[in-house]
Amino acid sequence: MEMARVLIADRTHEVLEQKLREAGCEVRVEPDHDYESLVQTAQGCDGLVVRSKVVIDRAFIDRVPSLRCIGRVGAGMETIDVDYAESRGIRCLNSPEGNRDAVGEHAVGLLLALLDNIARADAEVRRGLWQREANRGYELGPLTVGIIGYGNMGQAFAKRLSGFGCRIVIYDKYKHMGTLEEVQREADVVSFHVPLTDETRHYLDAAFIADMAKPFFVVNTARGAVVDTEALVQGLESGKVRGAALDVLEYENMQADSLGDVPEALRCLMESKRTVLTPHVAGWTVESKYKLAAVLADKIIDVLR
Repeated sequence: MEMARVLIADRTHEVLEQKLREAGCEVRVEPDHDYESLVQTAQGCDGLVVRSKVVIDRAFIDRVPSLRCIGRVGAGMETIDVDYAESRGIRCLNSPEGNRDAVGEHAVGLLLALLDNIARADAEVRRGLWQREANRGYELGPLTVGIIGYGNMGQAFAKRLSGFGCRIVIYDKYKHMGTLEEVQREADVVSFHVPLTDETRHYLDAAFIADMAKPFFVVNTARGAVVDTEALVQGLESGKVRGAALDVLEYENMQADSLGDVPEALRCLMESKRTVLTPHVAGWTVESKYKLAAVLADKIIDVLR
């Protein structure tokens, strides 16, 4: 390939830089940029690798006309105007293959922690409490698990559920698999594995909860805004939602190490004994850090070759 220029504008595994250099690219690694400085630094680049710190909008794309591809170290593409970029002939690339195993495992772990009260029981034992009957849990095997979204993450979750003996029902609008009505009629657990779009924002809302035939458990390892937090809290209070295991939160700030001001609805989730919460780490393993970068490198090389 000709000497293509690639700017890696975030921290990721060094295998990304290594593979690009081995393929003949000129690579710069400069992770600390705001919007304007990234526009300036990206001038003349054929490829740009980002995470979520800077929104790659139409104006950005117009101001960096040399771009041939934009890569995302991860799965979510909501911070990139993909439609506009591709209309300008710029390939938009991500690497969900790199962390699907991690997400699948974490989703199962969250569900088991929720069903067996593991987080709550752990906290109680550390306070010297030994409440066995209060922490009697539920087995996963007899339950029906509804999976909404059956791409890389949904498939990885389903694969790991297969050993538990539970029944799985799937709905994916774009793969023409199952129906939402079937999930809402039969599921004891609903797990979300969809990207965040205008269509999926607040997918789980008050109407969704009302349409569920049975009280149910919620798992979300997708994006926080897929779940309407206030509706979820109301569902927990009414008992229609039996519990929620969330790796992502509607109010999280991807650029900060703390939640900052906590809205009342989120505080309810944090204080509830029927929730399990983790800080957007479902896909965040030692192995996935390497795989995310390696997969993306191969895709960028294919475009720039």
